[in-house]
Order: sequence, then C-alpha cells, then structure tokens
Amino acid sequence: MFEKTTGIVLHTLKYGDDSLIVDVLTAERGMQPFLVRVPRTHRSNTKTQLLRPLSIIAFEMDYRPQRNMQRMREIHVDEPYTSIPYEPMKSVVALFLGEFLYYALRNEERNDRLYSFLVYSLHWFDMCDQQYANFHLAFLIKMTRYLGFWPNCEGRDSFSFFDLLEGTFTPFRPQHGQCLNAEEAEWIPRFLKMNYSTMKFFKMNRHQRNYVLDVLCRYYQLHIPEFPAVKSLEILRETLS
Repeated sequence: MFEKTTGIVLHTLKYGDDSLIVDVLTAERGMQPFLVRVPRTHRSNTKTQLLRPLSIIAFEMDYRPQRNMQRMREIHVDEPYTSIPYEPMKSVVALFLGEFLYYALRNEERNDRLYSFLVYSLHWFDMCDQQYANFHLAFLIKMTRYLGFWPNCEGRDSFSFFDLLEGTFTPFRPQHGQCLNAEEAEWIPRFLKMNYSTMKFFKMNRHQRNYVLDVLCRYYQLHIPEFPAVKSLEILRETLS
C-alpha cells in the first residue's frame, strides 16, 4: 500500500548497474532502507541529485513490513536548499553530518520531535550566510536532547569529573575511566547554552574546535551501539581549520 511521506536522505550506495540503496529517515516510519531504480537516462541524473545526503524529499512509499528494503516513487524535493549544495564549506559540513546521522540514527523509529529538529536545523544552516563555523558543534550538542543523553550539569563544582558514560558530573573519577577531568570539562555547561543564533559568539581556534568535536564524537560512540569512526571527520577538520 502506498503512503505519502517526507524524509531526509542520509546515505546512498550504488547497487548493481541501475539501482541505489538509499537510507532515509522518514517522518512517518523512522529510518527505512529503499531500493531505487536509476536507469541510465538523462532523468536518472536528476533522480541521483535528488537523493544526495541531507536532501529533504517528498515521495510515495510502498511500505511492506516483511521487506528488507522498501520501494519509493514520485520523488521530488520537499523544500529545496539554496546554498548547501553550492557552497564548498557548507557541502563539507553536510558531508560530515550526513555520515554522522547515518550512524547515529540507523535504528531510529518514528520520532516527531527529532525529525522536526533536523528539518529546522538543516534549513537554518542553509539560510545562514556567515559565521557558521560552530554549526556542527551546536547541532551535535542539541541533538543529544532528542536522542536521550543530554549532559546533566547538576551537582557540578570546580573539582568535578564529567562521566561520559552516565552523562553527568561526579566528584570522583569513575572506575571505567571514560571521563573528562574538571579542566577538560569546563566548556560543557557553557556550550549547553549555545544555540544557532548565539554560536557565532563562541570564539575558538582550530585546536579548541577540534577538541570539542572529538569529545562529542566520543560521547556519541559511548551512547550509541556500534557507532564507528566517521570517515569524513578529517575532511571537516581541514576545511574548518
């Protein structure tokens, strides 16, 4: 049975000579893999462009729970971007976020609040025309709230460790060793107040920005099973250096 929905493309993989496997976070049914035929015609190039990572598309889905991969048809852009595909720096950030979201949301079921956050964030990034070097940091920090492991700053004092597994400050170094000391974790309460409008006021050099990003990647890897290293991370580092 066909049903109309929207979704965010997170990953595409060539399959055979004329098909793609496309992983899409759908508004109605969470993450779903699709098999999409792309015949070698002029129209196929258009379809491939529609299915680039982070594209927000509308389509009809032939949803059948027993299938390993679903089918889609009548694909079109739901709300087109004006800058992300065309500005080199934004394209690199989009490459990183698409890969990151693919790993983070592989088992995500329907989550209306998360989906709305993602769509809003991507359109905000598309419309922003300056001082967005911290966008990926604000994005990853804010998304922890929707995934259930937002850092808890209650009980923090000047000597506290931050337990990365529990997502909270503690006066003692945890035995598992996955923690930040007080000096390393001093940025956490401040960054939790950062949003897209204020992120430009958080001045950081290359080393500081990369450090925060490394901690965030480590934090996600500890809270999401089988979260691998993000291959596009080094490209992002070089672009935002």
